[in-house]
Amino acid sequence: MAYSITLANRVREYLAEIPHITVEEKAMFGGLAFLVNDKMCINIGEDCLMCRFDPEQTEEIAERQGFSPVVMRGKELSGYCYVDPTGYNPKKDFDFWLQLCLEFNSKAKSSKKKNKNN
Repeated sequence: MAYSITLANRVREYLAEIPHITVEEKAMFGGLAFLVNDKMCINIGEDCLMCRFDPEQTEEIAERQGFSPVVMRGKELSGYCYVDPTGYNPKKDFDFWLQLCLEFNSKAKSSKKKNKNN
């Protein structure tokens, strides 16, 4: 699993300042995912963020610097994007992306838990 420790620490520090949330870190999507209140919120890769956001905002968000869609198995994954360093530096842009993910987190559906007994 390759991800930026520096970027992961930035996300940890940001989320630590948010009251009334629980954060869990988990290996996902080839990087490190931050689950907020049991839902995937943001993921860290080698040098990029993988953001989960309201799919209805895609058109507006796609215009931001550093944005690229997430494509898995040849299909664009609605409500997810990658953001490269040009899109999350400086700090105000980093804050924008994390806040965007957190805003959607309260509306997002959590994935179904796998039954460990099966």
